[in-house]
Parts: sequence; structure tokens; C-alpha cells
Amino acid sequence: MMSKLDSYLQRKAGVLAERRHDFRQKPEAATISLTAVSKVAGITGARPTRVGDFSILTDAAPGLAGHALGPSAPELTLAALASCLVHTYLIQAALMNLPLDHVEIEASARVELAGVVGLPYEQPPQMRDFTYRARIESSASPAEIERMHQAVEQTCPVLNTLRSPVNVTRVADRGTD
Repeated sequence: MMSKLDSYLQRKAGVLAERRHDFRQKPEAATISLTAVSKVAGITGARPTRVGDFSILTDAAPGLAGHALGPSAPELTLAALASCLVHTYLIQAALMNLPLDHVEIEASARVELAGVVGLPYEQPPQMRDFTYRARIESSASPAEIERMHQAVEQTCPVLNTLRSPVNVTRVADRGTD
């Protein structure tokens, strides 16, 4: 029986095989560098953000003097998690040769805003209590789906970044620090 995503997963499997070959030949190519640049857009407070070849407009909700012209930074964090999880499910399905008809991730988290608005706080403001729900439609067996869930849990880069402490270092800008 054909799954709805068979043609994509076949193409994905071929590309993944090419990357494995490339990375075996040149292991340093398996690590890529990413950059994002964001700035304030005048008196609106909105923040055009450049990521690679793409621009995203981020903003705050009116309750934080924004205009809701785009997602907030915490919302983008959830979007990055959800998108990376979907992609990792596709990768794992291709690697495991599992049929998929649909993958959907719903990600949630909480943010305590007291410290953000200048009130005292016990813990630094951060996103907490992340959860995600994976909705998978597949003719694969429950055991195969569970194996895919486990592989996703181990290999999703954004999920692993959020689960593990990482260093974020401010680098002095020439002329301003």
C-alpha cells in the first residue's frame, strides 16, 4: 500500500544517502554555521530578522507595546521546535523506510513575564514546561512507530538544544563595547 508521502520520502532517502557519503569523505562538512540578524524597525518596535536568505518579521503582542505584526521570539522558538521535529520525523521515516501519510507537531511552553517587565523574579525569565504532541498517520506497526519516536527524540537538533544547557556568549561589537 502506498503512503501519501512515499515519493517525498524516497527523494529524502536518496539525499540523505548522498549526505552520508559526503560526510564520510569530509567529516568537517557535517558541521554547518548559522547566523540570524535582527534589528528594530523604527518606532513600531517590530523586528525584521534575517536568517539565511529569508526575512521574518517578529513583534510583541500589544500587551508589551507591540503591534502583533508577526510572531514573538518565544513563539518562533516553539515554531523552530515544531518544524525541526516534523523534519526529523521525515528523516527518520526515510532512514527506516517507514510509510507516512501525515506528520503534525503541536508544541507548547510557558513563559513567566514578571522579570521581563521589570518586576522581581525568583528565576530568570525563560520558556519552561515545553511539551509536544506528535500526530503520525502511517500504516507502519505500533512498534515501528515507537522506534521512530525514539530515534526522533535522540536526533532532533532543536529538541536536543532545548533539553541541554548550551553556552550563549555576547561578543563585543567593535566601537560599542
